[in-house]
Amino acid sequence: MSSMATPSKRAPPPGTRGPAKRPPKAPASSSEPYLRFHHSAALQKKTLSVLNTVEDAPDATEHRGALADLVVELTNCGLDTYFIEPLKQSGPGFMVQQSANLGMASVKQVMGSVIRQIIGRMDGAQLHSVCGSIRHFTL
Repeated sequence: MSSMATPSKRAPPPGTRGPAKRPPKAPASSSEPYLRFHHSAALQKKTLSVLNTVEDAPDATEHRGALADLVVELTNCGLDTYFIEPLKQSGPGFMVQQSANLGMASVKQVMGSVIRQIIGRMDGAQLHSVCGSIRHFTL
């Protein structure tokens, strides 16, 4: 038998963790395939502003709403880029285009609600993790 102690896998009690630190930046290149999309300079500026605000705040949970709104906006932009714009370019006809627009509006509404509910329940470390993921996508 070994006399080595093993660390506890239990999470520390709430409030005992130190402030979450900004995650390190991911490498600029990766051997993994990826898809990214271009968005407006205004959305990029907003993205960086919200990320900095959440990451630098003494209590990141005070900015859940702003981060949730940003995630919804980025998600909507991605859906438009990957589905609506290619559909428009294919020339599907008025009825198909309108059906797609209506369907996507419904999808965006439901997803927005789910995103806001989930992010609205996150703690500071989880919010910082989301910010790190978004930063990784901006590289």
